[in-house]
Amino acid sequence: MTGTGQRSRRESRERAVELGYEAEVRSWSIDELLESLTLAPDAFAVGLLRSAEANRARADELITAASTRWSLSRMPLLDVVVMRQAIAELLDGETPTGVVLSQAGELAGRYSTDGSGRFVNGILATIAAQLDAEAEPTD
Repeated sequence: MTGTGQRSRRESRERAVELGYEAEVRSWSIDELLESLTLAPDAFAVGLLRSAEANRARADELITAASTRWSLSRMPLLDVVVMRQAIAELLDGETPTGVVLSQAGELAGRYSTDGSGRFVNGILATIAAQLDAEAEPTD
């Protein structure tokens, strides 16, 4: 996916976080945001944005259940955007869990508060374990 004029998935995730955050701040849908852009993001970033929007209610339920001390409304907005997008990737199941958690923690740590990387990684690790347990066949 890398090469001339194409972004790596890491760069696409970063762009999706930037755009997801902008959509939240403006209270816009992803379609409204995408229509406002002069240069459209790559297909992976768009897919991630759309998936995060489509899975928002489920993601918020999972985040709320995994966070025992913080309500969703008290979390930094950027952390929530990162987690929603990571959960969309986890639900999709195409990207290895370790990659999703690592890059989400890295993005939160780079762009949010000092403790955000660890916080996001911890919440997502709990959610990933829950999703794995739900996916396991029962006898």
